This record gives sequence, C-alpha cells and structure tokens, in this order.
Amino acid sequence: MSMEVTAWQSLHSAMNAEQGRRPFSRATLRRIAAFARPHRRRLGQFLLLSVAMALLAVATPILAGRVVGAIVHGDDTGTVVRLALLIAVLAVAEAGLGILTRWLSATLGEGLILDLRTAVFDHVQRMPVAFFTRTRTGALVSRLNNDVIGAQRAFSNTLSGVASNFVTLVLTLGVMLSISWQITLLALVLLPVFVVPARRMGTRMAGLQREAAAHNAAMSSRMTERFSAPGATLVKLFGRPADESTEFAARARAVRDIGVRTAMAQSAFITALTLVSALALALVYGLGGFYALHGRLEPGAVVALALLLTRLYAPLTALAGARVEVMSALVSFERVFEVLDLEPLIAEKPGARKVPDGPVSVEFDGVRFGYPSADKVSLASLEEVAGLDTRGGAEVLHGVSFRAEPGRMVALVGSSGAGKSTIAQLLPRLYDADAGTVRLGGIDVRDLSADSIRETLGMVTQDGHLFHDTVRANLLIARPDAAEEEIWDALRRSRLDGLVAALPDGLDTVVGERGYRLSGGERQRLTIARLLLARQRVVILDEATAHLDSTSEAAVQEALAEALEGRTAVVIAHRLSTVRAADLILVVEDGRIVERGTHSELLAAGGRYEELHRTQFARAKAVDGEAEPVC
Repeated sequence: MSMEVTAWQSLHSAMNAEQGRRPFSRATLRRIAAFARPHRRRLGQFLLLSVAMALLAVATPILAGRVVGAIVHGDDTGTVVRLALLIAVLAVAEAGLGILTRWLSATLGEGLILDLRTAVFDHVQRMPVAFFTRTRTGALVSRLNNDVIGAQRAFSNTLSGVASNFVTLVLTLGVMLSISWQITLLALVLLPVFVVPARRMGTRMAGLQREAAAHNAAMSSRMTERFSAPGATLVKLFGRPADESTEFAARARAVRDIGVRTAMAQSAFITALTLVSALALALVYGLGGFYALHGRLEPGAVVALALLLTRLYAPLTALAGARVEVMSALVSFERVFEVLDLEPLIAEKPGARKVPDGPVSVEFDGVRFGYPSADKVSLASLEEVAGLDTRGGAEVLHGVSFRAEPGRMVALVGSSGAGKSTIAQLLPRLYDADAGTVRLGGIDVRDLSADSIRETLGMVTQDGHLFHDTVRANLLIARPDAAEEEIWDALRRSRLDGLVAALPDGLDTVVGERGYRLSGGERQRLTIARLLLARQRVVILDEATAHLDSTSEAAVQEALAEALEGRTAVVIAHRLSTVRAADLILVVEDGRIVERGTHSELLAAGGRYEELHRTQFARAKAVDGEAEPVC
C-alpha cells in the first residue's frame, strides 16, 4: 500500500471520527447483534480471511528482504528463484483471498442492507396516516438509503478493518523490532507528525463536508420543487425566469466554491502527509544503509524494513481512530432503530376476525376522536425540526352516532372542516376512535384483521392518487388477479374506455407522476375505475366527483349508481345535488351530527340543510339561472 493511499485513508478516518462523535448504548449493540445473528457464519469466515490477508501482507516484505540478502551473499540461483516463486504464490494467494474477501464483504453487507431496509419498510407501512402527513418524504427515504448503508459499513468495513489492522500492526511491529529496534523506534517517532495533522485536517474537512451537504441540499431542494409538475406550473404562472435563474446560479456557485476549497484542502493535506511518509522512508534507507555499510544490518533487512514501513502507518492511523470510526458507523444504526422504535398507533389484535359474508352495515356508536399530537406519531429528525409539537389531542368528533344499513347510502354534508372526512377515515382504521365504537358488519373494526377491512371497504378520496406507472398497474393495485375483460369493464363503467383505448400504448400507457399526464377529471375517473374493479361491499366516496365537469359528473354518477347497487355507501359531498337520492343524509357541524333525514325531510325542516341548499341554489342561479347548485 502506497504512502499516498495511507494518507487518504487517514484523512477519511479523521473526517468520519469528527462527524460521528456520539455515544451509543449496550442496547444498541444487542440489537445490532440480533440483526447480525443470521449472518454469523459468513461474518466469521470474513474475519478469518481478513486476518489471513494481514498475514500475507507481512510475509511478502520479509521474503523480498531475503531475496536481496541471497543476491548480496551470492547464493545459488535456485534459492533466489524459489523465493521469487514463493512471493508469486503469495501474491496469487493474496489476490484470490482478496476477491473472496470482497465477495464475502459484499454478500454480508448487502444481506444486512436487505434485512434493515425490509424491516424499516415493513414497519413504516404499519404507521398511521398521521405519521406520513408530518414526515418529510426525503428524510424518511434517507433512512432507507444513506443510514442503512452507513450501518452496513460497521460490518463490511469497520469490523474487518479493526481485525486485519490489529493483526497487521502486531506482526509488522514484531518483525520490524526483530530486524532493528533502533530504526523501528525512530520510524515511530514520526507517527505523531503523520496522525496529528490528520486529526486537525479531519475537523476542517468534516466542516467543509457538512457545509457542502447543506449547499447541495439547498440546490437540490430548489430543483426538486421547480421540476415537479405543480412547481413548474406555478413558476410559469407567477415566477420570474430571470430571478429564478439568478437564485439557482447563486446556489450553484456556492456548491462550486465549497468544492474548490475542499479539493485544495485535500490536496494540501495529502501532499504534506506524503512528504512526511517519504521522509520516514528516507530515514529507514539512510540509517539502515549506514548500518548495512558498517556490517550491523543485512542489506535485505533494509529493504524489508522499508517495505514493512509502508504497511505500518495505515493500521496505526486506522486503529488510532478505531473507536470513533466504529461510533460513526453505529450512529447510522441508531438512526435506523429510531424509526423502528416508533410504535404504530394502530395495531392488529392477535386472532383478529374477518368481516362476515354478505351485505355489510356501517355503524358509529358514540364516537369521539381527536387527532394525535406530533410526539405520538412522528420524529423530530424526520420532520427536520428542533422539537416536536406536543399540541394535539383536541377532540374534533363529539359523540357521533349513526347506522348505514346494508346496501343503503348515507350522505355526510356540512361546512368545510366540520369533520366529515374524519368520520370517513375512522372506518378503514386510518385512525382509531378515542371513545365509542366503529363497526363493520356489527363487529368493532379494532377486532377485525387489516386484510379483511381492505377486502370489504373501498375509498375514493378527493385527490385520488396515481403512481408514476401504467394505467394497468394503477388499476391492478385494487385486484392484482383481475382479468383483461374485467379491467375494460371497469373502465367502461367509469366512462374511460374510449380515452384509454385512444392512448398510445392503451393500458400500458404511463400516466406520469401523480397522474399529471391526465386531466383532473380523468384522474378521478381512473380512481373510480379502480374502486369498481375491487368490488368491495362497502364504499366511501369523499368528494369523489369534485373534479368532474357536469357532463363527466353525470356519466360517473350513473356508473356509480350501477356499481353501488347492493353495496353500503358513505358519501361525502359539498354539492348537494349529488346526494339527493341518499337513503339518509347527515348534516355535520363542528364534529356533531346536527340534523338527519332524507332530502325532502331536511328541506321541510328548514334547518341547516335547507340553508346550505338555498345558498348553493342561489349561487348557481346567479351564474346561469338553471345550473345545478354547486359549492
């Protein structure tokens, strides 16, 4: 290993040490051991091979010294050839062990990454919706990428490095002291000149790296916001291109400047340490040569000492920062465990039941609910704030009770923020009620299995989400085993079959991020087609026709009427014209049901519903005199 490579390793270790100064607990180590246990056999093989590599690394300089000694002493050619062949064999063995060690390292590291990522992904999927409404997606993804890879480094790099460096150091020092303790001690005197600058420069480089990361993050955030479909639209509507360009150029220049400073600092450090290493090598050759000329040392021993010196500084400097290097890697484990330790608010009971077969009723019995505070569902590091907001828990639903009979439609109407969508979110257990009971088919949803709830209940929200995938893939989320004719039937009933058939690749056309290649109405109809394909027995429509024009709305309402026949439906709507045919209309205000009845009964009562209807009808009449009342 060259002195320049050793200098680079020294700088890297110092930088990691400065960034990783953080204590860790024995509990963390026990949990790491639990993750490592399935890989213990491969881990043991990896460590043994690392030690074997260290032995070969020390053996080669000794043999090289003996070759020189044989030449100086005029030994027979066979001795030199045998030593040379042995060096070649060791080189081949070292190369083979290197490949095998790398394979074990990669297999071990990637296996650990797979285990950690799977554990985090599965755990995050069990988190409540409140977790995702507060967490920054980028910060969460970083835990599955950067932190998991950092945790893997503790096994594939740090652990093997400590073992092999310790063996290399002990063997190298032992051999050098046996050859010449005077030269060895003088070489060690220069060690502080090598290590101390690395520590000081490590502090500076760590600061530069943090600054560079901040500048890169700022530039990346700006690009991400401006390059998304909504962001690009906003910039085109209200942005000033020249100002945007100036702002981005300023951020890019900051990234450039920090890059230049970092490169120059690295170059100066590596040059200085390479010079120190060269001076140490000159000392060995000078003093060793002096001893050799005076017969106090064999010429071959001088060569061996010089080669061994190149293998001495790397393990010395690596072991000097081993503790902080290990701690730096373990920080990543702690950040991963931080996510795994966040308990989901909603958990499935052991032995959870299935929803009974046949038509399903929906019932709310004295339900009270308040959204949980941030400290119960989130992490400050994932929200990227100094501390979590402890406010929350204020009750937003106050004793809500109603029953939707099997196969009947119940509509929820009222002012924005009255609690209608909150009621809808309690049915599929996106949240759990604080008091009272929510029932499906007469069974408390907390006693039902998550799979059974998903099979029974479907929901279309106001902003129905689509993935950046094909039309087919977005539909098959509802029913992966659906046949082609079933897909087209769902598209026909949602009045989308003609549009999809006309697309360049039909069902295999990619809809774009969040479905932005489709219009708002087309996106919503595709989510309704997904619901139709699922064929669930209970359907929740949360402003499902909000983005449709009057023609599309009429078509989809007709399709929904056909699809909802025989199914229990809970429909949330501001547009009262869409819920006239409901079997029961509930007027929700301030988290309470203030009126209930059919459309005609509520109009005759002259209460809040009549007021909403009159206001909407008057507004619509003011627009064109005969349009349906709209909100």
